[in-house]
Order: sequence, then C-alpha cells, then structure tokens
Amino acid sequence: MREHAVVIAGGGPTGLMLAGELALAGIDVAIVERRLNQEVVGSRAGGLSARTLEVLDQRGIVERFLAEGQIAQVTGFAVTRLDISDFPTRHNYGLALRQKHIERILAGWVDELPVVIYRGCELTGFVQDASGLTIELSDASEIRASYLVGCDGGRSLVRKMAGIDFPGWDATTSNILAEAEMEEEPPLGVHRTALGMHAFGREDYEIRDGKVVFASEGPINVMVTEKNAGAAGEPTLGDLRQALIAACGTDYGIHGLKWISRFTDMSRQAAAYRKGRVFLAGDAAHVHSPVGGQGLNTGVQDAVNLGWKLAQVVKGLSPESLLDTYHAERHPVAARVLRTTMAQVALQRTDDRTEALRDIVLELLGLEEARKTIAGEMSGLALRYDLGEGHPLLGRRMPDFDLATPDGSIRVFALLRDARPVLLNLGAAGGLDIAPWSGRVRLVQASYGGPWELPVLGAVSAPSAVLIRPDGYVAWVGQGTQDGLHDAMIAWFGLPG
Repeated sequence: MREHAVVIAGGGPTGLMLAGELALAGIDVAIVERRLNQEVVGSRAGGLSARTLEVLDQRGIVERFLAEGQIAQVTGFAVTRLDISDFPTRHNYGLALRQKHIERILAGWVDELPVVIYRGCELTGFVQDASGLTIELSDASEIRASYLVGCDGGRSLVRKMAGIDFPGWDATTSNILAEAEMEEEPPLGVHRTALGMHAFGREDYEIRDGKVVFASEGPINVMVTEKNAGAAGEPTLGDLRQALIAACGTDYGIHGLKWISRFTDMSRQAAAYRKGRVFLAGDAAHVHSPVGGQGLNTGVQDAVNLGWKLAQVVKGLSPESLLDTYHAERHPVAARVLRTTMAQVALQRTDDRTEALRDIVLELLGLEEARKTIAGEMSGLALRYDLGEGHPLLGRRMPDFDLATPDGSIRVFALLRDARPVLLNLGAAGGLDIAPWSGRVRLVQASYGGPWELPVLGAVSAPSAVLIRPDGYVAWVGQGTQDGLHDAMIAWFGLPG
C-alpha cells in the first residue's frame, strides 16, 4: 500500500498551496485530484488580494503571478472601490488574474517540489484509526496517511464522511455564468436593474486608468441574475435565454455555448476545521457569494496557516494540540468573511430602501478611518490572530522591511522563503538565547532604522526582537528583554532540544 505523511484531497489553489508548504518543510505529501490536468472550466475566482500577494512573496514566487496579472485597485466593498495605495506594504494593490492562470502557476511551483499528484482519480472513502487513515480511491486502490486534508470544494466528500456539520444560510439569489457567442453585441460592463445584477465581458481585457477595457472580438462572458434562487441541477441554454430576456428584454441571439454554470449566495461554514486526523481548508470549510473576491484568497491563507503546523507535528517537534490552533485562528476569519459577503450581497439589491442604505454606506466609506478599516479587512492586511495582549505587532503580519545584517541587506520576506520560523534580533548581538531551538528557528541579527507602520493602525513602537512564524505572523515581540520568548518557542515550535 502506498504511504504518505499527508494526503490532500483536491488540487485546486488551496490544495496546491498546502502541498507546497508541506513540501518546503520536508513532509511527504500527496495530492489526489480528479482532473487529468490543471485546466479550469468556466469562470472562477478573478484575482489575488494584497495579503495573498504578500504570502506568495514570502515564498519567493509572487513575480510569477505579477508577470501574468494586471495590477489594479480591486479591493472593494459591494459596489465601492477602496484605494489601498497608501497602505504600508510592497503590494498595496490587488492583482486581476483568472483562476485558471493562478492554478497553472501554482502547479508549476509545486512541480518543482517533491509532491506526488495522483491525477484522474478521487477519494471515495477513508477510515481513521489510532495511527492514521486508510484512504480509498476511485481506481480501487488505497493510500495510507497520517493526516488527510479536505481541499475538495463546497460539496466536500471529506467533510461529509468526517461527519462535520456545515451550518449556515440558504441561497437568496442565484446567477447564471456562461461563455457563448452572441449575434448582437451586448453592452459590456456591469449593470444593475430591478431584477438584479448582470454583466457582459470577454476573456481578454486590459485595465487602463483603473477601468476594465474588454477585447473587441471573441465570445461573450455572461453573468445574469435568475428570478428564483431555488433552481436545482445544472442550468441550460434555455434557462440563460429566459434570464437574459427578463433582465435585458432580449437574449442577444445567444448561441454556441462553451460552458455554463450557476452560483448563489448560499453561505455555510464547517462547524469544526478538524476532526481527529482530518482537516478542512478552502471551500470545503467555507462557502459564500463570490462578491468581494475573498474565497480563493481565504483558502490559500488557510493552507499557509495549516501547513507549517502539520509539519511540526508530523516531525514530532510539537504536540497534537498545536493543530487545534488551526481552527482557533482560521474559523473566526472565515466567519467574518461570510458576514461581509452577505452584507455586500444585501447592498446589491435594487429596491429603493437598499439604494438609500447603499448611499449611506458610500458616504461612510468616504471617511478615512472607515475606508482604512474595511479596506484593511478586505485586503487581508489588517488580520490579527488572537495571541493575547501585548505589542500591536503580536498576532499580525510582519512587515517586509529592508534589514541591515552583517551579511548585507535583506528583506524580511526573503528570510521566510524556506517556510522556517525566524527570530529577528534587532538589539545587541548575543542578547537572545535560543540555542536549544537552533536547528528549528533561524536567528538573524539585524537592524532597521525606519518607521514601524502597520496597515490601519499606523505607527507603532519599534521592538527589540520579533519571533516570526513560517506563515509570516508575529508570535512574540521583544521590548528590551526576552521575557516570554522561551514560552512562545515552546508553544509554537516545541520543547527545546
């Protein structure tokens, strides 16, 4: 029987990112993916948020995405664009890039790492026991693993078989997405009518002065709201024609359907992200409307949070209890994402009362503090894990400063390329003793003379030392002493020696 330390069900963005994280940590990881290749049919996510770009930068691969995407101020809330160009980060923008390209680039990175991918088959069952899991595949073979992570989407079989509840809210709106030919050119762009939102575009586009300019030729991408939210099964060309006529008064002579799908604003979240040796990440753990563009980004960041923790436990460096911090940290994040997406869907309604509410929200978001607060949340840059009281840096992303070290200048994110924890000593050399953890945590003596500024919060006092987790979040802050350092080392990176 084939054996791996960790098996990931699903090779989408979340599964690929998790596999990469585990491989960097030296863990034997395999992906089970039903697709024969990385091709994505239909329209999925359309871009990457600022914090996701930072995460990719931490691993040294962000330039691969920037080379193919288009930088834009795409951070927004409902119909309001929120400028983050004044945020203190190298990536104070979003990146417009379709999911098919995101997956292809991630898969290219994973191909460079020791990751096994079983393509053309899918998980059909599993049994947990005291030492691991036996995983059954659709080709009648079995795999043995210590841990299983369900990255298998909103209809996750892993979640269902693990018996994890998926509570939430049923759909109130339904939209058809499609790509097809049209005899008559529709008005490109996004439109709002009494029946809801609809939009027309093309696969190829450019962003010029903040505006999307679509190609002049080629099939039309369509999004149109359906009258009823409770439709079952896959939509048809007839369903699309009816929805277009209801919304636009014509179907524009639509024909030559290339693909068609449906999405709703159903919002659900797994009650638990872990059950024994089974974990959930990405859409398997949370589903919601695509409004706001947070789904893929939340999933990728789930993966980066879980990966190094799983690696610590697989290596025997940390106790199983470390894995409980995955749910503790990421469940509240997605719960908030569900709330913000539901609020944005509500603001897209077209009745007079919602129009009035939207006007008020627009006014509020015009205020500097409100703009920064919501933009910080939507971009992921203001996220803080609850690691207790202390310096404002504690639990937040470490800024990507240019550090001066005895070996020359280096960026903070460059120190995180291999997904290892870093203790940054910004005080007197030799002032911190972590010898018992020297094989696990990299100690870097450095100096930084610039301002310490965080998104939304602004300026904060300069620390004397910072302990940075592999995911880029600060686990301990020194303020002239090493009080609490050893406790933080034990909590996150295991007992000494």
